[in-house]
Amino acid sequence: MAAVLVLAVFAFAAVIFAVALFGMVLSVFLRLVLFPLFLLKWIVTSLVMLIVIPIMAVVGLALAMAFGLVLAVPLVPLLFLIGIVWLVVRSSRRPVVA
Repeated sequence: MAAVLVLAVFAFAAVIFAVALFGMVLSVFLRLVLFPLFLLKWIVTSLVMLIVIPIMAVVGLALAMAFGLVLAVPLVPLLFLIGIVWLVVRSSRRPVVA
């Protein structure tokens, strides 16, 4: 009885090995057959990126400038106040004699 069980396990292992080997051979074959399509995909992706990356860079710079402007607008009254204080301090000092 144990010998039959051992033979069944060996047969099952042989079937699994054969299926795995067939899968690997099929995978290698498909990769070799489809390799030109993979290269074509790589070339098309590269060309698309040559077009998209500069556009994304310009959009990113525009968004960065807009975001900076949005953050700077609330500071305009403070800058106006600092400018007035600077003008008052500058006008109240005596001129430097050379």
